[in-house]
Amino acid sequence: MSDTIFLNGMRFYSYHGALPAENEIGQIFIVDITMNVDLSTAGQSDDVKDTVHYGEVFEDVKAIMEGEPVNLLEHLAERIAKRINSHYNRVVETKVRITKE
Repeated sequence: MSDTIFLNGMRFYSYHGALPAENEIGQIFIVDITMNVDLSTAGQSDDVKDTVHYGEVFEDVKAIMEGEPVNLLEHLAERIAKRINSHYNRVVETKVRITKE
């Protein structure tokens, strides 16, 4: 069985972009994450250790978004998805959407 967890509207001020001005001035990025997760154990146990800790996922996304600037949003999205998929064994699939405000 697969369930879905959404973390939407995470806002970060960062300096990513291919243009020099984007790296100097920075801008707001909005990140939405969709994780397909097997939550059957958590649904039965009601124990946080049996689910994906949303706060930890947020901190992982924040570290990437506020970290070293990159040129492409595609690169950021790939880094975020890889981090989530490799660190949270209950996550089956991750989708990442990054928009500039």
